[in-house]
Amino acid sequence: MSVNRRIATLLVAATLAAAGALAAHDMFLKLPAYFLEPDADVEVALVNGTFDRSENVITRDRMGDVSIVRPGGEVTHPPSSAWRDSAVHHENPDSVDTSILGFRTGGTGTYVIGVSTKARILSLSAEDFNAYLEHDGVLDILEARKKRGETDLPATERYSKHVKAIVQVGEIRTDTYGDELDYPAEFMPLQNPYGLTMGDTLELRFLHRGHPVASQLVYASYERYHAHGDTDAVAHREAVETRTDADGVARIPLSQAGRWYVRTIRMVETVDEPEVDYESNWATVTFEIGR
Repeated sequence: MSVNRRIATLLVAATLAAAGALAAHDMFLKLPAYFLEPDADVEVALVNGTFDRSENVITRDRMGDVSIVRPGGEVTHPPSSAWRDSAVHHENPDSVDTSILGFRTGGTGTYVIGVSTKARILSLSAEDFNAYLEHDGVLDILEARKKRGETDLPATERYSKHVKAIVQVGEIRTDTYGDELDYPAEFMPLQNPYGLTMGDTLELRFLHRGHPVASQLVYASYERYHAHGDTDAVAHREAVETRTDADGVARIPLSQAGRWYVRTIRMVETVDEPEVDYESNWATVTFEIGR
């Protein structure tokens, strides 16, 4: 192999590795199907990466809260023994990259499953931090850095992730879909997703530390949307990009049937913390829409 060709190969490999690192951010609770039977054993994957593929397990010591809200409002907290680690894709069946929660459904109704992680601190170079903001859609912070001439400054971020899944057991819909888990960042649906079908619009209020957030960038998409011609490694491309209104409400047009996610990152500058520049709280919610 010529020197030039070898250099080109290494550059491509480095670019792909960087793109992979950028993509490995989001966290979701994902089920094979969100329409479940009563009194059935169920497994829920905690996917850390993209909606289509997990990149690593989440160790139990990182989980600040694990909750299951059942019809009637009963909340249970599965123990660490309810989790196992496994692979959920077929490219490398020997890999272990996904944390999986097992639990048993009970009576009919709408359930909410939630996981909230403890905060971690990450320091990034200016280039990597700017690329992360662009890729994951934290565009207001990126624009603020540009306006202040700070895009050449590195950044230290304290981050945590708060994820929910809304599932339907049996035929009876219940209002537990709207039960709040009191996470630092959380989507609160204003309608039961299982009362909607393809073509409807789902409204969700975004809360940060219990308060609605206006003008928050919110993204949503359905499973395998990225597979439809999306080769852009610079930034996410999703079916819906919107902002919350004055009451913190985002509206998601449900253009397809199947498994959906809604996501956002609420990032703010820290005050009186010399060692941390930003705090971010990531929030996602997943559900399934019928035809």
